[in-house]
Amino acid sequence: MRGKRDLLLFLLIAFGASWLAALPVWTRGGPLDASVVIPTGLVMMFTPSLGVLAVWLLCHRGTPFREWARRTGLTLGPRRGTTVRAIALAWFGVPLLTVVAAAVSVALGILELDLGGLSLFRQMLGDQADRIPLDPHTLLVIQLVQAIVAGPLINALPALGEEWGWRGWLLPRLLGDPGPGEGAGPGRIAVGRVWGALLLSGVIWGAWHAPLTLKGYNYPSLGPWAAVVFTGFCVLFGALLGWLRLRSASVWPAVFGHASLNASADLALILGHADDPPNPALAGITGVAGWAVLAVTLAGFLWYGSRGRPAESGRP
Repeated sequence: MRGKRDLLLFLLIAFGASWLAALPVWTRGGPLDASVVIPTGLVMMFTPSLGVLAVWLLCHRGTPFREWARRTGLTLGPRRGTTVRAIALAWFGVPLLTVVAAAVSVALGILELDLGGLSLFRQMLGDQADRIPLDPHTLLVIQLVQAIVAGPLINALPALGEEWGWRGWLLPRLLGDPGPGEGAGPGRIAVGRVWGALLLSGVIWGAWHAPLTLKGYNYPSLGPWAAVVFTGFCVLFGALLGWLRLRSASVWPAVFGHASLNASADLALILGHADDPPNPALAGITGVAGWAVLAVTLAGFLWYGSRGRPAESGRP
């Protein structure tokens, strides 16, 4: 009963606060405006952490915060070397996945590259292209390096706002709240329970985006159906982040994987042709081509996980 109360409180705060934060998007009407969507999305990203704090303050106040932090993955876990390697894998592996997804998109004929003219990139720059004293190719390289090296650091704090909730607290809770010292890694708990928890947490994560995705966020041509498509992406990518969380007993690999995605997800698509811009529902890491790449990567993780020894993870 207590576990259900904790879960209900967490979901009520995370979802309720996200809808409150998104009120400006819904009250102004019309198409999505970046000047409203960007700050709204930034505020929304901290609402899952509000849910974790609410559960601690209202249901587990007797637990010292240091212990609560350990249980919810805020530490580096019992094997710091494993966690550091997982962070590096997430940091640099996610941009690699975006490149692979772009390559698959090109192979499938759903992304036409314009590496010579960079027409879509120039179009996105608009009037700024004439004011920037750099060749577009040089500017693109600078942006790529910044997105891969600095982007995850810049995005880490808001990503933590989400990941402390979804992968830090929710995923271990859905696994059945193992006791202290009992491993929650993929190899220590029945495979069905692990992947069931990963799937359900991904669906919840995708549904939480509804205040924006029901307005067509990420897939403008789909309208409200964008919520369904983005949930599919969240299930697959969330499973990768969740696998890293369970293997390391730390939320930080998931944080930097999420932050790296936010920094690099659109980079491959801006190499497209302005006369035939890619459909984000099909091309790129968040499109169907990306789903295939993520599914294959997830299968590789599953195979690798069946051979390794999971890290220990405290209960939430």
